[in-house]
Amino acid sequence: MVDIRALTEADIDAVAGVHVRTWQSAYAEMIPPEILDALDPAVWAERRRRTAPPPGGQTLVADDDGTITGFAAFGPMRLEHGAEYDFAEGELYAIYVDPAHQHKGTGKRLFTAARAALAEAGFPVMRLWVLEKNLPSRRFYERMGMAPDGDRHHYTPRGSTAELPEVRYAVRL
Repeated sequence: MVDIRALTEADIDAVAGVHVRTWQSAYAEMIPPEILDALDPAVWAERRRRTAPPPGGQTLVADDDGTITGFAAFGPMRLEHGAEYDFAEGELYAIYVDPAHQHKGTGKRLFTAARAALAEAGFPVMRLWVLEKNLPSRRFYERMGMAPDGDRHHYTPRGSTAELPEVRYAVRL
């Protein structure tokens, strides 16, 4: 049975593994291969340990009998460069399900829990950014009631000069 619960310190290494495996699988045709090949779960985990979440930020994990199979991170909407926040709106920063555990309802459960937590915190809307070419994720978000809100920008992965188009989605809470 998959339990959706708050992230603990003991989960960080497993979440880092999910993050890297999912990026390498989902973004294989979108992000330069040298960037994906260089992803290191240990580096991601260390960055996670060093960086405090924003005020009101949370991460939930999907725990399948002791195995972390996914996670969702969310909180106040990030402004440019993520150094400041708009506390009037919520944002789903990340949602990833390990490729070996996809299509089993885990993503839906994580999304629903994140949406409920943002609503409970008083946010009237939840937004998220998604790579324009990430059609499977875009279809998932649309099935979950989200729609593009018209805002666009470019995402540049760490260590890259690639500029990848992103679109922003939103849903009222």
